[in-house]
Amino acid sequence: MKDRRTVAWLIALAIAAALTQLLVWWLRPPPKPVAMVGPPRSSYELSDFTLRAFGEDGKLSFTMTAPHLARREGNDSLYVNSPKYFFVASDGSDWYGTSQYAWISSSNDLVKLIGKVDLHRPPAPHIPAAEIHTADATVWTQDKRMASAAPSEIQEPGSILRGTGMKADFNTRSLELLSDVHGTLTPQKHAR
Repeated sequence: MKDRRTVAWLIALAIAAALTQLLVWWLRPPPKPVAMVGPPRSSYELSDFTLRAFGEDGKLSFTMTAPHLARREGNDSLYVNSPKYFFVASDGSDWYGTSQYAWISSSNDLVKLIGKVDLHRPPAPHIPAAEIHTADATVWTQDKRMASAAPSEIQEPGSILRGTGMKADFNTRSLELLSDVHGTLTPQKHAR
């Protein structure tokens, strides 16, 4: 008789558990539908474009033209083929350049120049012309700085400097080679 009572209690508990689960399913609110938000911007490609990027201060930071630009869904950065660019310095020592590829961050404050990089600064009043030849450089457009770990060459009137690794500050016009530096200096003609 004791065994019958135990079995009856077990059956009653099983039925109560099943009814409780049915009540939970029945009383639970329906699941909320998934909100279709979508990506912040769609992916796209541009051909023969000009990009003008402005800094946080509202001033032009750089301009870039190229035959192809791509922005992939879910990533606000831009990928550019064969860009030609113009980096604006605050003292009039603006730089023009080319590279094989470029990557631009979504906030436009970081530009990676990929492959062979050639930059030149045309002469301006009290600012001599200069050229930089390097590879795989990073430009911080808000700070007006550039750096590369690749072999680099800096040409200015009367000198050609070669080394490994390079830093540039476009605002102060300082160009620095980091290691294994070799230079060729040519004598300058002095006015008499």
